[in-house]
Amino acid sequence: MAATLTGASSMVLFVLLGLVTATEAFDVPTLTFGEGFSHLFGNDNLIRSADDRSVRLTLNRYSGRGRDVLVATFVVFFLLRGECVTKWCMWFSGSGFISSDLYEHGFFSASIKLPKDYTAGVVVAFYTSNGDVFPDTHDELDFEFLGNVRGKDWRIQTNVYGNGSTTRGREERYLVPFDPTEEPHLYSILWTPDYIIFYIDDVPIREVVRSDAMGGDFPSKPMSVYATIWDGSSWATSYGRIKINYKYAPYVSEFSDLVLRGCRVDPIQQVDSADRCAEAVEELMSADYALLTPRKRAAMRRFRERYMIYSFCYDQHRYGNVTFPDCDYVSSEHSRFGEWGDNKFPPKEVRRARRRSRKPSAVDDQPSK
Repeated sequence: MAATLTGASSMVLFVLLGLVTATEAFDVPTLTFGEGFSHLFGNDNLIRSADDRSVRLTLNRYSGRGRDVLVATFVVFFLLRGECVTKWCMWFSGSGFISSDLYEHGFFSASIKLPKDYTAGVVVAFYTSNGDVFPDTHDELDFEFLGNVRGKDWRIQTNVYGNGSTTRGREERYLVPFDPTEEPHLYSILWTPDYIIFYIDDVPIREVVRSDAMGGDFPSKPMSVYATIWDGSSWATSYGRIKINYKYAPYVSEFSDLVLRGCRVDPIQQVDSADRCAEAVEELMSADYALLTPRKRAAMRRFRERYMIYSFCYDQHRYGNVTFPDCDYVSSEHSRFGEWGDNKFPPKEVRRARRRSRKPSAVDDQPSK
């Protein structure tokens, strides 16, 4: 499933871009699951390794035993409203976890191995959000992995929301020069007061620089870190025209090399958080992953030239002539998008409700023996 490249040529470009295996990307301490995360939803569909350093998230037709009366009530309620498929039922067959704390800026990463074979309609996500604390003005930074039919590539999507700006989603979509189902690769999000950088392994693939013109669209409030797998049939593959097929279930994603670096904050008492977090932010911004050297910028440019297949900056179907202050117009990128189906049809305006309460699952969260 390597995008348009195979064999020796793929390996050469692999080296040129600087993409390496996950454990070689950054020299940062990793956490056990119990040190930084809690089981969010999915009951038996979340399995922790014996050493607690990796987690498997599974999507199947059912989330396993342990559905309680409350969950069943929600299912009946949304079925009666005719909204189950697009809003809530997707949750009851997937699984996910959440960081135990909220962070005011930070560096968050995980090595992720995606499900194999037919994965149309499957969505794996690694992201930050505060939608449970600020439902109407939430911030969010996304890595979303969109499944596909057999023989077609997974697509990786990044997105940025600030202050509830869901109508101004800043989506970008990419292919990659490797098969993300064969071995884990590291996906990282750096969030500072001045800029955001998305990484795949040690290659920066996107930078968003804060400006006065962006206003509240730049994420600014403390966020939790999430990882989920769920049924996104309503939008994920060919804008919902190709649905998930549970004949190929279970769909299993693996998360390891978990990293949470930043200033932990109380979501309610934030009065002095900026002063209290100043030292942590300074340390964050001086780390190697925060410094875009000329070599890193060249690698980012090469990646975007070869693998970026969609950008909100050029999407006139969705945004018309709206100009985003954080967009740099690149003519070669603009002309290339016409070749991809991602830019030929206007996507459905369906906001994917992946949130659950911060209250962790009632299931015992001990590692498997």
